[in-house]
Amino acid sequence: MKTLLKKASLLMTGLLVGGKLFAQTPDSLNTKNYVQPFSGGGSFRTWTIGVHGGLLTPYTIFGTNGRQDYRNPKSEIGYGAYIQKQFLPGFALQADFLRGQISGENGQAVGAIAAGSSYTTKLDWSAALKANFTLANINWYNHKGAIQPYISAGAGYAGYKVTTQDASGNTLASSNGTSKEWFIPVGLGFKFNLGSGVNLDLGYQVNFVQTDNFDGLNVGGNDRFSYAHIGLEFALGSTKKPQLATYNPVNSMRTEYLWKNQQLQAQVDAEKAANAQLRSDLDATNANVAKLTIDSDGDGVIDLNDKCPNTPAGTKVDGSGCPLAKPVVVVTEEDRRVVRDAISNLEFDLGKATIREKSFASLDRVARLLVDKNFSLKLAGHTDNTGSKDLNMRLSKDRAEAIKTYLVEKGANASRIEATGYGQLQPIASNKTAAGRQQNRRVEFTLY
Repeated sequence: MKTLLKKASLLMTGLLVGGKLFAQTPDSLNTKNYVQPFSGGGSFRTWTIGVHGGLLTPYTIFGTNGRQDYRNPKSEIGYGAYIQKQFLPGFALQADFLRGQISGENGQAVGAIAAGSSYTTKLDWSAALKANFTLANINWYNHKGAIQPYISAGAGYAGYKVTTQDASGNTLASSNGTSKEWFIPVGLGFKFNLGSGVNLDLGYQVNFVQTDNFDGLNVGGNDRFSYAHIGLEFALGSTKKPQLATYNPVNSMRTEYLWKNQQLQAQVDAEKAANAQLRSDLDATNANVAKLTIDSDGDGVIDLNDKCPNTPAGTKVDGSGCPLAKPVVVVTEEDRRVVRDAISNLEFDLGKATIREKSFASLDRVARLLVDKNFSLKLAGHTDNTGSKDLNMRLSKDRAEAIKTYLVEKGANASRIEATGYGQLQPIASNKTAAGRQQNRRVEFTLY
């Protein structure tokens, strides 16, 4: 048992080390046969067919010849074919066919077996379904390996005929018809990538027959035979797609990451260059604009158009920068009546700053008054205490601004109209009654 475990350990070590030694040179951005991570099965070639030939012998790596019925194994020719479906980079199912013959003899008598006796088992056919596990084809740094170690196991059914002979070549026994029996194939091997869709297959398989009459004798435990072969495997499908068995999904994820990183870096560099150019253009534009926007005396008229430079601070000027003559403003009783009429007819939509059409005629008269006499007007919006203070403050301000906007649209000078909102801060009646709240919801007009 210890010897068997030692042999198995050496074989596994050889598989893993071999896969690493034959790996291709790392190439982080190798795009040949590249497939984006998490792509579906349609992106790969998953079906392969293969043909192989080799040697069949009753000798196996498990156990010694001393435990065989015939102690001198012979090597005979075997051949076969298979079709394989790859489900994952490391897992496939393979339907296998094999035929040939197995033979052995005894140089000296062993128990009931005479010296020089021999047997030949003609394997007419065998069919097996195996699970293949590919090893050492997943790593970060290699796009794919040049060699894929694999192990396999499954179950099969075989038809065979056995003939036994004595030392003189006389037939002692021969099968009457074809015997049929189950067997368990266990194998390992290497597949070398010869091209994008062609692999060289070197393998070794031990077949555990579920009977002891495979060699014509039933004197001990179940028989077994091995098959060492060489063959060619061909991938089916488009040559533009990689084989799933040789595909390295981990390295594709690394390649995708490096691509995205390079693309992002290129984008960042391009944006930096564009931003630098924009900053340069903006600085030049600002320098040119600054020359056209200098207002040394702060009267609102740029030096380029200012006919009265160095105007004292706070002085109102005309379009040429010269002080305006202060007009004498006289507000008559008729003017006040026009304003009172506008206030009495003023209505808004509920909770909004939208002026109702009923108010337009009286507001039009106020607008003509402002235009004709160049009056200034202060608009003060007020509300009752219904709702929050912030909402009322905003509503009163919006309503005063709405009236200002209307008057300006009718020709009034916007600079002579001041719109202010006081919210619920300045009631003129009690907010405890409906009538009082109605009085508090108002906009006051002050002419001057």
